[in-house]
Amino acid sequence: MAYDRYVAICKPLHYGSFLGSRACVHMAAAAWGSGFLHALLHTANTFSIPLCQGNALDQFFCEIPQILKLSCSDADYLREVGLILFSACLFFACFVFIVVSYVQIFRAVLKIPSQQRRHKAFSTCLPHLAVVSLFLSTAVFAHLKPSSILSPSLDLVMAVVYSVVPPAVNPLIYSMRNRELKDALRKLI
Repeated sequence: MAYDRYVAICKPLHYGSFLGSRACVHMAAAAWGSGFLHALLHTANTFSIPLCQGNALDQFFCEIPQILKLSCSDADYLREVGLILFSACLFFACFVFIVVSYVQIFRAVLKIPSQQRRHKAFSTCLPHLAVVSLFLSTAVFAHLKPSSILSPSLDLVMAVVYSVVPPAVNPLIYSMRNRELKDALRKLI
């Protein structure tokens, strides 16, 4: 999405050549393939971890940090931590790509002389930024919160927030660009 918005706003005349159907297929395949590989590596590794503290989790899905709390093997634990660090590096690279894309977009949009065109350009970017920010902020807080905040109920709530809320509000956020929906929402409120 960030690259799509970057090309659409910063290089509009080259949009068709940069983002043709072939490029879209490659980007979708890369996203799905990397997601599948990431899930496969973590699934295979967590199934190989011996659990010595039972198999009951205080979560509504099998989240890796919760499974690692039940592990009794330091070597398997370290292997999974290595996978998590590798995932964090990939995550950071994607995050940097998104930030750099949006910095370029905002620089280009701020150079647009017309207020109406600037508003239109920002309205194409802000839904994506809202969804990404919502997901990242809740996921980062859930996984990197201070150890002094030890609350299984907070962990459960945060897991629900970052795994259920962004996909649930995604259609709403993206549909807010629709004028009829905005008018209906204003009448409702």
